[in-house]
Amino acid sequence: MSEFNNVSVIREANIYFNGAVVSYSVLFSDGTKKTLGVMQPGEYTFNTGVAELMEILSGGLELQIAGESGWRKIDGGQSFEVPAHSSFSMKVPNVCDYCCSYLS
Repeated sequence: MSEFNNVSVIREANIYFNGAVVSYSVLFSDGTKKTLGVMQPGEYTFNTGVAELMEILSGGLELQIAGESGWRKIDGGQSFEVPAHSSFSMKVPNVCDYCCSYLS
């Protein structure tokens, strides 16, 4: 899905790592939330409160979810899930566009 209809967008950005990762929150009428963002090249670790589905729209990265022993490559057009109350690390070699869905 390349377009979301009938949503609200919070105009204040979510800014992480001194502006290297920026996203905007999109709220749906059913109470669900997604963020749309861009990551600049770098290495990042995020913690999760709820489970997340990360869709990499363009670019790519290397991923390691807490508890995994190795890194795996995720390309544009692919996605991955992260469990609730966990963390994940990413090595981003080029600008990466993503959509994160918060799962209940």
